Amino acid sequence: MKTVRFGIIGMGNMGRFHADYLLAGKVKRAELVAVSDAVPANLERYQQLKTFERSEDLIRSGAVDAVIIATPHYLHTSIGIDALNRGLHVLVEKPISVHKADCERLIAAHQSHSQVFGAMFQLRTDPRYRKLHQLIYGEELGEIVRVNWIITDWYRTEAYYGSGGWRATWKGEGGGVLLNQCPHNLDLLIWLCGRPARVRGFCQLGRYHGIEVEDNVTAYLEYPNGATGVFITSTGEAPGSNRLEICGEMGKVVLENNKLTFTRNEISMIQFSRTSKAGFAKPEVWNIDIPFENIGAQHADIAQNFVDAVLDGAPLLCPAAEGVHSVELANAILYSSLVGKTVELPLDGLAYEQRLKKLVADSKFEKKVVATAGEDFTKSFNR
Repeated sequence: MKTVRFGIIGMGNMGRFHADYLLAGKVKRAELVAVSDAVPANLERYQQLKTFERSEDLIRSGAVDAVIIATPHYLHTSIGIDALNRGLHVLVEKPISVHKADCERLIAAHQSHSQVFGAMFQLRTDPRYRKLHQLIYGEELGEIVRVNWIITDWYRTEAYYGSGGWRATWKGEGGGVLLNQCPHNLDLLIWLCGRPARVRGFCQLGRYHGIEVEDNVTAYLEYPNGATGVFITSTGEAPGSNRLEICGEMGKVVLENNKLTFTRNEISMIQFSRTSKAGFAKPEVWNIDIPFENIGAQHADIAQNFVDAVLDGAPLLCPAAEGVHSVELANAILYSSLVGKTVELPLDGLAYEQRLKKLVADSKFEKKVVATAGEDFTKSFNR
């Protein structure tokens, strides 16, 4: 195989976005040959390609080597399992599934090492976060003691939530801001700082919008080494903030307003505390502005890495198996809020699944769908 033949399943906003960069030739050794969507109108612009109204037909067509799954969330699991069972390479949009139990079912279907199974966590290619990763795992920051992320610039209007019948419902989406807007942030939080040991979540359902799922969240995190964290997010706060602050024994790094700064202790703050003879002294610090490259074509970069993995055996930047971690954390924050107590990780995925099924069964919410003006949704990228 010299070229990977792609099919895209789900031609909403994200599916069209993936189609655009593939058709523009932005991924080398890749060709978009087929698309699928249950809504025929979404296929009209792709008559030069093979089109299918059923994902099953595309998967069994023999026309593709790999699929990108960009459907509503619940379908990621069933379509992903079908594609993997048929021997295709799979690249799935975030979140890889709605809840941990489905993630595990999807991952279990990946039996062949020759199949490439990746997740679209494109912010892992972002130079800002890669610099942060280097600082942490290069031990420049020392042992992490605290992390705070305020990510409230996910502002959404009522028109946004009314633009699709599946949006912001337990049955259609399985959650709100944690599952739709924040999977990338939660993935990065774990990629940078590791998985917390326990979580206490406080989620407000429909605080700012006429929806039944969470749109305002504050979570307290505790890590195995004793470090603590706070994660705050909302789709109802304007103008909103995006500030990531990670404190280690060797200093503090802050990412805000597209600027990365490192206030570095000359010596470990713990060592200084234990050896200093003065009660109010502090370690000397260096104030460092950390440069980074311009933000690139992140989704296309992940797709390129995926193609390189298929054709050359390159290591994946985002293996799908790692996608369970952000889903588990999102589930744990919401579950903690629903039961009103701290939740230990690893999360009991089956217990959460049963709670979610009860939310679906008990829902009396009636969704009003309204037409919206065409907008550039890509402005929401690069958080």
